[in-house]
Amino acid sequence: MKIAVIGGTGLIGSQVVKDLNAAGHEAVPHSQSTGVDVISGQGLDQAVAGADVVVNLTNSPTFDEASPAFFQTSMDNLLAAARKGGVGHFVILSIVGVDQVPELDYYRAKVLQENILAAGPIPYSIVRATQFMEFMDATMSWTAEGDTVRLPATPIQPIASKDVAAAVAEVAAGAPLNGIRNIAGPEIFNLDELGRITLSHKGDNRTVVTDPTAGMFAAVKGDVLTDRDAHLAPTRYTDWLS
Repeated sequence: MKIAVIGGTGLIGSQVVKDLNAAGHEAVPHSQSTGVDVISGQGLDQAVAGADVVVNLTNSPTFDEASPAFFQTSMDNLLAAARKGGVGHFVILSIVGVDQVPELDYYRAKVLQENILAAGPIPYSIVRATQFMEFMDATMSWTAEGDTVRLPATPIQPIASKDVAAAVAEVAAGAPLNGIRNIAGPEIFNLDELGRITLSHKGDNRTVVTDPTAGMFAAVKGDVLTDRDAHLAPTRYTDWLS
């Protein structure tokens, strides 16, 4: 199949392109660096022309109140181009539990993206993943001060980006789900515990202080960002750290 991967040069997109091509498909990466702009619409018609599948892995440049407008405009433009190009399957990547955290602007924006796709004219698949292992350093940096990192005890089920990419590629190459597939890492940790494991492994002597008000994940209630019934990926966090 010919598969247009929009956002195909990023962390997930580049691995999806590699996986699909290794499986014998013709996956083509598109991004701003290749002249495709999902907000202005520049290059979109050409990018999706003749594609059997579109995988949209573009992301809002901010995680604040501006993010809904990004997903509204980008999805409107992409769906219009895909419909014009006769695309038969449209895939996006979202977040496990995304509809359970309305306090976060970015999560509301991702729900909007899902809803636009589900209401659109093209058969679709939504892959919801748990939090990426690769984002742990950034998560700690938000609340780091001196020798202390403050983190809430929010339950997290971290997944390696390579496992996310493999799942997205598998779904893209299959029949449209017209629904959602949840994917997750094999283990559940409290976020503060995960911080301690990460710092210890890196030989970082900073101390993690459990603080239920610290950072973005403080807004999360309960274990909504985990899913024991999801398709479980193989990579364990300590193996990934190694």
